[in-house]
Amino acid sequence: MSAQCEVSAKQAAGAPMSVFERYLTVWVFLCIIVGIALGQLLPDLFQAIGRMEVAKVNLPVGLLIWAMIIPMLVKVDFGALHELRQHVKGIGVTLFVNWLVKPFSMAFLGWLFIRHLFAPMLPTDQLDSYIAGLILLAAAPCTAMVFVWSRLTGGDPLFTLSQVALNDGIMIVAFAPLVAFLLGISAITVPWATLITSVVLYIVIPVIFAQLLRKSLLVKGPAAFDAAMAMIGPWSISALLATLVLLFAFQGEAILKQPLVIALLAVPILIQVFFNSALAYWLNRAVGEKHNIACPSALIGASNFFELAVAAAISLFGFNSGAALATVVGVLIEVPVMLLVVRVVNNSKAWYERT
Repeated sequence: MSAQCEVSAKQAAGAPMSVFERYLTVWVFLCIIVGIALGQLLPDLFQAIGRMEVAKVNLPVGLLIWAMIIPMLVKVDFGALHELRQHVKGIGVTLFVNWLVKPFSMAFLGWLFIRHLFAPMLPTDQLDSYIAGLILLAAAPCTAMVFVWSRLTGGDPLFTLSQVALNDGIMIVAFAPLVAFLLGISAITVPWATLITSVVLYIVIPVIFAQLLRKSLLVKGPAAFDAAMAMIGPWSISALLATLVLLFAFQGEAILKQPLVIALLAVPILIQVFFNSALAYWLNRAVGEKHNIACPSALIGASNFFELAVAAAISLFGFNSGAALATVVGVLIEVPVMLLVVRVVNNSKAWYERT
């Protein structure tokens, strides 16, 4: 195995989840409190930040989003795509769930819960925006965090790496058309120019930059690469939390008026996570894939690239939108829910391997 493949396998195996990552939900709650408090205390400051735009792109948020996404994308080795042929069935199951089931099931759940069941308890003028946020969340499959989930289940590291690389490649061409189509059938109009700009800014440019950075670091050897990743790795979570403080500073007034909104938005997200993880897990068993393939497949099928979803929601609908709030709810519940899925697939290994 070459040095680069060894590095890729090591990354895909994933470092143990840090205390910071394990308690991400706690930090998000703190960001909610801090953001709302600052928004009430310093409204003029945050309004000024909100006006720092070029072509409808908020510059501070754009920089924070890049700081979130690029360290994660540096971990992705597109050279690992040759591993796809080793587990064609598992790859097929994950692609089916990621791109044909999850976005469409979320659009349905959004229509059912937001537009109908919960509509009397939500602000009428934000219903479409909430649905749009849920769709953006479901249309972006998980990237870096899935390495952690895979490791916690003993998942095959090269399968995980190759699947993530494939999903990133598909996102470049499929994210915009898929989101536009689902928003269209939900009767939500989004300018194509804005959507394509979001894809270029938050997928294409970060992928290219991250891969160039990855290549330059690998030239210096695996040790230099690991040292660089240890240094830039915390940027992602730090930038995410800073973005959430900004977002909740803008959303604070609406949340204080209707605190129930976050709990209501969590319902379709939770149903989607449990449904898609169970479906991917069962389908892998049905087609005869090994447990260490089924686990990362189920986890990739259930979790989301919430950093991209938050960025796209802010670009398309703005800080004050229900779409931005809906994507943040995905961040809020991601870690505890995925840890629960990890526990379920680990405890059901005997059932899975039973003929």
